[in-house]
Amino acid sequence: MDGQGTLTTLSGALKDQGYSFDTRFKSADGKAGTNPEELIAAAHAGCYSMAVAFALSKAGTPPQELKCRAEVSLSKNEGGFKIDSIHLVMVGAVAGLATDKFVELAEIAKTNCPISRALSAVPITLDASLS
Repeated sequence: MDGQGTLTTLSGALKDQGYSFDTRFKSADGKAGTNPEELIAAAHAGCYSMAVAFALSKAGTPPQELKCRAEVSLSKNEGGFKIDSIHLVMVGAVAGLATDKFVELAEIAKTNCPISRALSAVPITLDASLS
C-alpha cells in the first residue's frame, strides 16, 4: 500500500503514468493516476465501439457517430477486491436505422467483441440507444 510506480505502454499512449494505491483509490496528493479498472473500461469501450461499427457497416448502415462508456464496478469483500460487473452505455447516430435493429446489432457486437469475450467471467450489461 505504500509502494508507487509508473505504467508505460509500448505505443506510448501511457508514458510514466503514476500508479500507486493512493492514486488508484484516492489521489491524496492531487496527482491523477490510473488503475486497472479504468484501463479495462477504456479497452472495453474502445473494442466494443469498433465491434458495433463493424456490425452496423456489415448491415449496410455505417454509423455517423458512436459514443460508448464502460462502467466497471469494483467491490471489496473478505477475499479482497473483485470486479462485480461491467455496464456498457452505447449511443449511436445511424441514419435510417430503427432503434430495435440498433439494439439488436449492439447486443451481437457485445457478444462478439474480443474484450467482452476475455471478460466473460464478469456480468456485462448494455444500454444501447440512438441519439
